[in-house]
Amino acid sequence: MLSEQSASTVRATLPAVGAAIGEITERFYARLFAARPELLRDLFNRGNQASGAQKQALAGSIAAFATHLVQHPEQRPDAMLGRIAHKHASLGVAPDHYPIVHEHLFAAIAEVLGEAVTPEVAAAWDEVYWLMANALIAIEKRLYEESGSTERRPWEVVERIEETADVATFRLRPADGGPVRGFRAGQYVSVQVELPDGARQIRQYSLSGASEETVRQFSVKRVAGDGGAPDGEVSNHLHARVRAGDVVHLSEPYGDLVLGDTEDRPLLLASAGIGVTPMVAMLAALAADGHQAPVTVVHGDRSPADHALRTDHEAYAAKLPDASVHLFYERDAEPGTRTGLVDLADVGVAPGTRAYLCGPLPFMRAVRTQLIDKGVAPADIHYEVFGPDLWLARQAG
Repeated sequence: MLSEQSASTVRATLPAVGAAIGEITERFYARLFAARPELLRDLFNRGNQASGAQKQALAGSIAAFATHLVQHPEQRPDAMLGRIAHKHASLGVAPDHYPIVHEHLFAAIAEVLGEAVTPEVAAAWDEVYWLMANALIAIEKRLYEESGSTERRPWEVVERIEETADVATFRLRPADGGPVRGFRAGQYVSVQVELPDGARQIRQYSLSGASEETVRQFSVKRVAGDGGAPDGEVSNHLHARVRAGDVVHLSEPYGDLVLGDTEDRPLLLASAGIGVTPMVAMLAALAADGHQAPVTVVHGDRSPADHALRTDHEAYAAKLPDASVHLFYERDAEPGTRTGLVDLADVGVAPGTRAYLCGPLPFMRAVRTQLIDKGVAPADIHYEVFGPDLWLARQAG
């Protein structure tokens, strides 16, 4: 809980801080990486730094947390904190990272806002920071305890499958021959590879296989630079260099886009592009559990040839007793599929449906709006974002 005095100060200064938060985060990262270059090399996503996506996500999370504190002082934004904590835990963020961030973030705030940062203002925002940091530290501690490890483990690629021209599936087993822990359908792992310049970059990929398997499976789309952003370093490295017999390092599974108590509850699983990966794992889990309630499967892609994991996608849905599949392709649509972007106008959505979304932000926003228009409660719509959560950032803005 934010103290009454600090809440008043934060409320009064939030517009000024919010207006400057983009510049503050720009200065923050410049200071942080100048002082600790190894963090950019081995922890932070260099592509997201270059594109500015990570800066937007940090700014959005700070603004959203502070806004929540002053608007809902009796509630903690657990959903937002949980999502961030899962990302942090998969990356191996430790408690001693938070004082480092604090040092450079508050130096950046002082640089940008100057004399407006009085001792009272500094104390109030310091309280905001440590409320958020300590909450994350506590959640991350619990996640590490549940997973049994904070370390990434070496895994050997045992099979590589070319799904489409731009998507490859990697199947791996522990290089040490040890046991494989289960995971919840919809979760992801962090994959660390060593790049030619020696950087050990990390990316998160959803597990796309069945949870009971003794191997891990994830599917990677080759990321091409767009709008001046660089090509994806890790995705292109995996596509170009990693074959059967090679070793990469994986975290334990994390992520909060997981199936809840779905007994007798209608579900809708909507995806676009590589967002299909967690949905395939969810369908596999539902089929294995004998789910009886209706399941609506919706997917959009550029073309049937671009639809990764399509065979698994449709096969797992076919194992369910009450499932309908709706496929939308921007071109080359086949009989039984539809041409164009995903449109739920003619898709039946049962009362009480719980929905799970994964794909590009414009797709998820459009589907969310259509679901709400069809009577789905906002609290029953869950989503996963690959990379920085810019949905949260834009909602905060």
